[in-house]
Amino acid sequence: MKKKVAVFGCTGSIGTSTLNIIREFPDEFEVCALTAQSNKAKLEALAHEFHCRNTLLTAYAKPEQVDTLIAQSNADIAVNGVAGSAGLQFSHMILTHGIDLALANKETIVMAAPQIKKLAQEHHCALLPVDSEHSAVFSMTERFGIENIHSAILTASGGPFRTLPAEQLQTVTAADALKHPTWNMGHKITIDSATLANKGLEVIEACALFDLSPEQVQVVIHPQSLIHSFVRTKDGVLYAQLSPPDMRHPILTALTWPRMTASTLEQFDPAAGTPQDGIALTFYPPRLNDFPMLSLAYQAIRSKGSYTIAYNAANEAAALAFLAGQIRFHEIAELTETVLSSDWQQTAVTISDVLLLDKQARTQAQQFLNRR
Repeated sequence: MKKKVAVFGCTGSIGTSTLNIIREFPDEFEVCALTAQSNKAKLEALAHEFHCRNTLLTAYAKPEQVDTLIAQSNADIAVNGVAGSAGLQFSHMILTHGIDLALANKETIVMAAPQIKKLAQEHHCALLPVDSEHSAVFSMTERFGIENIHSAILTASGGPFRTLPAEQLQTVTAADALKHPTWNMGHKITIDSATLANKGLEVIEACALFDLSPEQVQVVIHPQSLIHSFVRTKDGVLYAQLSPPDMRHPILTALTWPRMTASTLEQFDPAAGTPQDGIALTFYPPRLNDFPMLSLAYQAIRSKGSYTIAYNAANEAAALAFLAGQIRFHEIAELTETVLSSDWQQTAVTISDVLLLDKQARTQAQQFLNRR
């Protein structure tokens, strides 16, 4: 029997990759629901192609319409590829309906890990990470057992500015930041990659998903993006997951879980290099002084309370302001640090609490922007 898949954010990069996987495996999957933010023409074309009657433009939809769509889809698994904090409420609704969640929206966990993990447990849903780094850690912990994992190392491409001298970072533009050397992603996440905020969000997410302390999660710059994560087991041995930088790999892992299926996706061949040069894999520590968003993420985790909610909200506001030309590159970290300097010790109990704290952090971010 085919697995029924709902795709939230079907016109974005994650949604597009998901539908490519479904095209490749027509006997394995069928599309039972599609949402897009506002691209009506593309949504209608995809609905026609996949014979999907359950569709919704979320920019114009009320929460109850989203809830109805999910209920009518009868999905076995939903892929949440919605960008930014808006994805949280989709994740919440999906799990409430007892549907397994393939999660590419990292803000869901960064903002509301306790609530989301509890909801998944109560409704007996699988929570399957789709970020390539967390998918790699997930796969390796499944094989070794979470009790045998000592620590994890997340890799980062370093973004477009990884070798740029510090003084030149003062004058980079949004257009410069959008020229990612490895991945083809949406604008906001590409800016996050340039600042290392994306890796900061992923550290927060890894700590929450795998019950690791911030001291157990390390970041290393790996420009080739072939190793997606390492785990170190308790006996001190380091293991790595390698594949080409293609999001279809972790999406396929999530869609087929708990089993595996043969794939025609490109595989990493360590013997593909020339006899003289081989294939070089390089690693080096992140430049924390020049890219402080990563350090601020660690600070937010260690501060507990609702600091990770504030970090996410401030960064999202700052990244969008940078894209709009309102602030300079280095001011993304300045804005975030300013917001984090407030008291966020309050613990969010419900999703409503989370959204209220998120709103308060965005208000503070806007005050920073108004002063500019």
